[in-house]
Amino acid sequence: MTIRKNQATLTADEKKRFVNAVLELKRAGTYDTFVSTHNSFIMSDTDSGDRVGHRSPSFLPWHRRFLLEFEQALQAVDSSVALPYWDWSTDRDARASLWAPDFLGGNGRSRDGQVMDGPFAYAGGKWNINVRVDGRSYLRRELGAGVAQLPTRAEVESVLAMETYDMAPWNSSSNGFRNHLEGWRGVNLHNRVHVWVGGLMSTGASPNDPVFWMHHAFIDKLWATWQKRHPNSPYLPAAGTVNVVDLRDTMRPWNNVTPADMLDHTAHYTFDTAL
Repeated sequence: MTIRKNQATLTADEKKRFVNAVLELKRAGTYDTFVSTHNSFIMSDTDSGDRVGHRSPSFLPWHRRFLLEFEQALQAVDSSVALPYWDWSTDRDARASLWAPDFLGGNGRSRDGQVMDGPFAYAGGKWNINVRVDGRSYLRRELGAGVAQLPTRAEVESVLAMETYDMAPWNSSSNGFRNHLEGWRGVNLHNRVHVWVGGLMSTGASPNDPVFWMHHAFIDKLWATWQKRHPNSPYLPAAGTVNVVDLRDTMRPWNNVTPADMLDHTAHYTFDTAL
């Protein structure tokens, strides 16, 4: 069973293996396929179209499948690797260990946001940005520039306490757990973290920054926590909803998986806190 761990607890060897597997996917061209998939789905999402990956109930099962596919690609390179998660409610500033040169590298330089250290720095020659939102080919970050503070534990708890998964109109104006976790209403969890990291994380091509996977692994963990706390609160909507992925509708781009298929993460992995 794959065990997803808090990145703050990873050993030096676990960090190295994760980084090396990510770099190998990049070298092989596989990594950029994941970036392209995410970029195409976030850019096509609107509150009037066929919503799948964002601003809709399927935000959480869509990303659960997306992360699982990426984790399986990593494991095809190194079977010992699992996706770590970044608990940004605890590791809340640029001094946190994930920004160290032996892992993700740190903040971008002031004049252009370019990350200058770590394995994903452009100068190292192994991390060119190929799925671009502009002409720049280097990884960019602006930690804390777009928004000053990452979400607090109290803010996380306020969202986990919400009883209903989602509700009409099933978009970015909806009330309920999913939309508050995604960040279009209320205390703004998921979206705020993207903006706090800044640079490419503030764009549809956010998986260009490997921190994307750790951020979303924590979002996935929060969903799992919510599911455990509210066992009688199902995925909604159940059926017959226009322009929204219902419980047993297939999700693009795979067309072979439904939200119902993704409700039980323990079929694929568990979290260190569940041990």
